[in-house]
Amino acid sequence: MIIISHPTGNQNFRNAAEAFFKENLLAKAFTTIVWNKDSVVAGLLPDSLTNELAKRSYTAIPSNLVSAYPYRELGRLLAKKMHRKALIKHNTGIFSVDKVYRSFDKHVAKQISKLANINQVYCYEDGALESFKVAKSLGIETIYELPIGYWRAAQQILGEEAQLKPEWANTILSTKDNAEKLARKDQEIGLADKIIVPSQFVADTLKLFEDDLSKKIQIVPYGGPPSVEAINPTINKKLKVLFVGGLSQRKGLSYLFDAIGLLKGSVELTVIGHKVNNDCAILNQELLKHRYIPALTHKDVLQEMYNHDVLVFPSLFEGFGLVILEAMAQGIPVITTANAGPGDAVIDGKNGYLIPIRSHEIVAEKIKTLADNPDLLHNMKLAALEQAKKSSWALYQKMLVSRVID
Repeated sequence: MIIISHPTGNQNFRNAAEAFFKENLLAKAFTTIVWNKDSVVAGLLPDSLTNELAKRSYTAIPSNLVSAYPYRELGRLLAKKMHRKALIKHNTGIFSVDKVYRSFDKHVAKQISKLANINQVYCYEDGALESFKVAKSLGIETIYELPIGYWRAAQQILGEEAQLKPEWANTILSTKDNAEKLARKDQEIGLADKIIVPSQFVADTLKLFEDDLSKKIQIVPYGGPPSVEAINPTINKKLKVLFVGGLSQRKGLSYLFDAIGLLKGSVELTVIGHKVNNDCAILNQELLKHRYIPALTHKDVLQEMYNHDVLVFPSLFEGFGLVILEAMAQGIPVITTANAGPGDAVIDGKNGYLIPIRSHEIVAEKIKTLADNPDLLHNMKLAALEQAKKSSWALYQKMLVSRVID
């Protein structure tokens, strides 16, 4: 039987937990918040917060198998909404992401010995150390999921980026991780019996770890939502370009804006995503030039994708950009980089384009190619939709179970 834990309960975690439940392997899924839209509390909170919390609902798993430890995470969400920066300051704030993860990990570690017949503990980066220590002491196998590239590779690429684009540097939070946090990451990896990664890109970054991990690593690509039945046939006067993601230079934002600038108003850009830092002047200036939506429900994000012509996701460092498959499932091609971890999903020139990082001229060239060739765009939309049908969460679940129980 398996224990699985994740502090914020993202799509990856929910699908993994569901996969284990379907195979009668799930002993308990631990997270911070389990949301019930019909609760009394739900009616008292503002829509902006309830929309965010709605992502924390678990309808596919019986409630007795899901355990919540909400206190520190609720504090983080409230502090964020109230703009109490000191409380959520990176590394040090009492309700910072790091403090949420560490507190949650300690809680889960205390629960492991209380459950019977546990033979595997499955945890995610930054929330595994204490749980793995307890699991090892009890002879329980440890499974570690690394959803993004290894931190040493991140320091190399993003540290260089901060020097190349200093005006964007305060949006790259991972370069600000302290030595203690980085050491914990290595301890977690060192304690893992198996390491699950979503892409070859992430697997390759782990070559920078001090030991050879090749025999521990299993690549299990994430899935996407159900595909639409047909592409949007709308012919726009201007090509409609979309970006979805956290507004950080890690996502290659400056290169997107520079590319759009080269096209001199011949296309329309929509940007959807939260700012990781409100104090980036150049980001705020760029957003004023385009259609900007800070937040949407997942359903509405998918609708926006369907209403656009192409997703541009020029990420410098990722694990597996879920927005890539989400966009393709809505019938639009994707312009992205190998560092975004698309794996085999994006076939260059067929259902999108794979481009080098830091290449705004090439981004502009590919966008212009699609704008000038409606027949090519139409065919790419069809190919994107076809590829998305081969990349479902159901396939992810089946593959994950096979890797975990092997």
